[in-house]
Amino acid sequence: MDDTTPPADAKRPQTARNAAIWYGEDGYEPAKTGLNGRRMAGSSFLDGFLRHAAIDELVSLVGSPAEEAAISARLAASGRRLAHRTVNKGNLHRIAPVGTLCYASPRYDALCWQRLSLGARAFSISGITHTTDTRGIMKCWFDLRASPQMEWDGIVCTSRAVHAATVRNIELADDFLRERFGGRMPARPQMPVIPLGIHCDDFRPDPAERHELRAEFGWSGDDIVVLTVARLLPYGKFDPAPLFIALQRAQERLGTAKRLHFLACGFYGPEMNRKIFEDCARALMPDVGYRQIDGAAPAQRHRALSGADIFAFAIDNTQETFGLAPVEAMAAGLPVVASDWDGLRDTVTPEVGIRVPTRSVPAGCTLPESLGYLAGRLSYAQYGNRLSSMVEIDLAAMTQAFVTLASDAELRRRMGAAGQRRARQVYDWAAVIPQLQDFWQELSRIRTAALPPRRAAPWLRNPVAPLPMDLFASYPSGTFADTGACFVAAATPERLHRIWQLRRHDGIGNPFESLKTLDTVLRAVAGRGPAGTSPARLAQELRLNADTLTRCWLFLLKFGLIRPAEPAPSPPGQTPMPPSSPPMPGT
Repeated sequence: MDDTTPPADAKRPQTARNAAIWYGEDGYEPAKTGLNGRRMAGSSFLDGFLRHAAIDELVSLVGSPAEEAAISARLAASGRRLAHRTVNKGNLHRIAPVGTLCYASPRYDALCWQRLSLGARAFSISGITHTTDTRGIMKCWFDLRASPQMEWDGIVCTSRAVHAATVRNIELADDFLRERFGGRMPARPQMPVIPLGIHCDDFRPDPAERHELRAEFGWSGDDIVVLTVARLLPYGKFDPAPLFIALQRAQERLGTAKRLHFLACGFYGPEMNRKIFEDCARALMPDVGYRQIDGAAPAQRHRALSGADIFAFAIDNTQETFGLAPVEAMAAGLPVVASDWDGLRDTVTPEVGIRVPTRSVPAGCTLPESLGYLAGRLSYAQYGNRLSSMVEIDLAAMTQAFVTLASDAELRRRMGAAGQRRARQVYDWAAVIPQLQDFWQELSRIRTAALPPRRAAPWLRNPVAPLPMDLFASYPSGTFADTGACFVAAATPERLHRIWQLRRHDGIGNPFESLKTLDTVLRAVAGRGPAGTSPARLAQELRLNADTLTRCWLFLLKFGLIRPAEPAPSPPGQTPMPPSSPPMPGT
């Protein structure tokens, strides 16, 4: 396929709103690969897509039978009867007539190179942002801009803050490439802001669970429980000390009117993290109760959300980009106190909670972190911890937020109800999936409207995947050329099988052609008798691709299984020419 071939979905417009799902455990199976926000969001998206996408078939890209079984099981669990077509990840062209590939990361430059050999207009690629401060992600924008990324590709930015960071990263990459090589930069990917989603019904509060949890910890119905659901990583999620200081100050101002408790629902990871949280709690908020429960299980998170009164999310780390937990808290009817930080600026609006102002240092002050992380002197945890140390969450404002909400039950109720409405209207997958489908349709429109570039077939011009014997053309004495000369069988199929067995050509997997195809070609040559046949004639007779026949031909010659036919007898008075190998240009 070259770039003059119209994309398949141009012929079937109803497929333009669908996307083939590139499936992998790392993106969609947190229970198997480890709990983090990216994987939990991916798992939730996949379930939301299966439930709510307006599609005729599910197309999934898989790399193994286990992956095929896993996504098939997810489809079955969704309860939806939907045709399911799986495509091997090595055969991207087979997603057609679906015209978009959905990839759970922005790091899809390798897919752009893979697509180039099919033609840049073969399909669109839709990625998504999650954490944007890792070395790999910050470099991926440069890699993407230096790849054959096209205008009909896209990156879903989950918040306005992430969109701004992504645009800045791309600007830096473009500026460098333009300075180094000159010329005009190609169009950037489409970058809409579309939020992550949740299944709101999964977070409906349970009064019985509320009673059980509060009874378990000895909290009265009048006590105020402040909850945070997160990975409890002081170096990779949030520093608990400012939050604890604000809660202690709030308790001092409330006096005996209200008793505050803090519940951490999450997991600590290394034992050092537990010590930091518990030591800080004892030292910095001695008058506020502290409890922790394991947040790895959904049932525990649901208990915590049902039993709490206020949700706190005092994020100060660049690892966070969206923040699913506050949206889940909104769906559970909790008012939110959050730092005015990245994606929280979009999700926590004044009617559903209180955002606390934050400040950081000027950009130039963070040069040591930039250079240290790049050189490997700083680990990712050290990088995030150092940046977090230079982020202020306004303690006075955070203290006042807790005092205000703890003192006003009606305000908590009103904000909680507004949060439930907002979560369902804006963040339920039933509302988010149609936005993604609109975006995929727009990518298809841009792609199908683009004029095909005028250039040679793309498989001759892929710089990261050159044709091997184009790259290594200077190695052999010459190249096989089919001149129409005839060849005959020089051995039986049994000898072919014996050589194959001795040489163990399939011993490391993925042989260049199958033994069955080689056997078919050798038997066909033998069937032509002493007159023999030429590669072109045999390819036509066997209905084999000419390149496949040539590949087999060289193998059979390599092991002496075929040879040039003897020339016909010369007329009287002429000297016969000896048999020779096929001509080899360049010798």
